[in-house]
Amino acid sequence: MDGKHQLTERELWEKYMAVTKELLKFINEEDIDTFLDLVDQRQRLMEMLQDLPDHEYARSPEGVALRKSIEPIDMQIMHKARSWLNKSRRNNETVRGYDSFGLASSNMFNREY
Repeated sequence: MDGKHQLTERELWEKYMAVTKELLKFINEEDIDTFLDLVDQRQRLMEMLQDLPDHEYARSPEGVALRKSIEPIDMQIMHKARSWLNKSRRNNETVRGYDSFGLASSNMFNREY
């Protein structure tokens, strides 16, 4: 063994919950870079959980309760992420529309007659 502390299943689930709460915080603040970093962290935690030989904690009453408490937070995150994405798309379309107009008008003004 390399001397590193192996996280228990319970510790991994607790970290997963903590990262989920942070995801909600940063999507609320529209800090998308931090949000995406946290998505990566949470994905790594899920992979670590899936690699465990058994899932005793996840099946325990405490583990089931923890997983159920994550679900509504996940729903809020998904709703807010969709909303942000839709708003972002509209903003991007507005910017692209403006850029197209800006390029066309600058060409018109820069033309030598």
